[in-house]
Amino acid sequence: MNTLFNVKYNANLLLGIALLIFLLFPGLKWYSYIALIITLHQFFLLFYSLGHMIPIRYLFGSLMCLQLFLGPVLAYNGMDQFQTGNSKMQIPESEYFLYVLPAVVAFIAGLHSWSKNLKGEILDLASIKAFTGSNNEIAYFLIGVGFFSGLVTDIFSSDLAFVFYLLDSFKFIGLFLLIVGSDSLKIIPMSIVLGSIIISSLNQGMFHDLLIWIIFLFAILAIRYQPKIYIKLIFMVAFAILAVTIQLVKGDYREATWGRGEETELNTLTKAYAQTRAENKFFNYSSIAQSNLRINQGYIITHIMKTVPKKVPYANGTELNDIVISALLPRFLMPDKLTAGNRDIFMKYTKFQLKKSVSMGLSSVGDAYINFGVIGGCVFMFLLGLFYSEVLKGFNRYSKSFPILLLFTPMVFYYAVRPDSELQTNLGHLVKSCFLI
Repeated sequence: MNTLFNVKYNANLLLGIALLIFLLFPGLKWYSYIALIITLHQFFLLFYSLGHMIPIRYLFGSLMCLQLFLGPVLAYNGMDQFQTGNSKMQIPESEYFLYVLPAVVAFIAGLHSWSKNLKGEILDLASIKAFTGSNNEIAYFLIGVGFFSGLVTDIFSSDLAFVFYLLDSFKFIGLFLLIVGSDSLKIIPMSIVLGSIIISSLNQGMFHDLLIWIIFLFAILAIRYQPKIYIKLIFMVAFAILAVTIQLVKGDYREATWGRGEETELNTLTKAYAQTRAENKFFNYSSIAQSNLRINQGYIITHIMKTVPKKVPYANGTELNDIVISALLPRFLMPDKLTAGNRDIFMKYTKFQLKKSVSMGLSSVGDAYINFGVIGGCVFMFLLGLFYSEVLKGFNRYSKSFPILLLFTPMVFYYAVRPDSELQTNLGHLVKSCFLI
């Protein structure tokens, strides 16, 4: 647990911001205030860890707090008035936080209990350079495998296609290896790999991949070049502006590409940006509230807590059993296993009717509550955090023989770090990618 507190960060600045929030918002409920302080603490840990490790545990904590603490606090304290119907928080603020607050804290505690000073996140740069020195071609081989897999994914059936989808991530691992294992920065390969994810995001109208890989890419660059505090601050501010801008613009972009059939290209995104500005959606309170809805996973949790156990009884582990089996077994051994983004499961436990083209995840916190209630859900979240930590420690053990292995952890935890992803998807992605590696 020392990795949550015995870390070099500006504690005085954290306390100063906490005091400022207390003075500026005296009407804030105590549980919302605590949620904000924990969120700030996780953000600080993530920020100050950049340059020292691949911050899987701190990214887990930061994104969990962002979507389950910060988003709901903003919703309960003003932004919910701009939402309608199912998009609103469904239960009182106290009821929500009395479960989610200890559940998230338990998860973070599990991540850091017996973590042995963040084993699995700290690279042995000397060993990686020695490895790449005797295997000069491996980084380019991984990039090549990644691009080839991305091109052929759609040819195969779903299970085999998922293997190639995982292999597609190898291009980022190859790029990471070039960054930390080479004497100079390889601009052309980095531009090609980063350009590919930008093009992919534009084609799909989905930008989660782009944002997550940008975070991991900067983390690797920071390990290699050890940037000053102000450089990291510039990156974090620029990243926040980029994320907010994408949230505000992507609605108009999807309308142009999905609705009107315009080309999925940067020019269309630029026009969507201009349209958003013309409609005065930037720095508009109503638009910001809509953006908050996209980071607020809490409103889905409130639907679950409103439904279970009043309308649907606790699953008592049966739903979790299906999730674990679906994560472990391939579809050819279990043809009727759960599918990713299962709409029936979501609607059963939320009574939230989805459009045919829409799928949503219950999230790990939601699945924990569905199966075990408040207290059992908190215990489960602690064990889940502990499990993820043990996977990282396992990577650390095997990295003694294969030094580059830790560079694969962003691929393994790519889905798991996202609180909006369902537990089945998180575990399935983790198990299959570990098996493949």
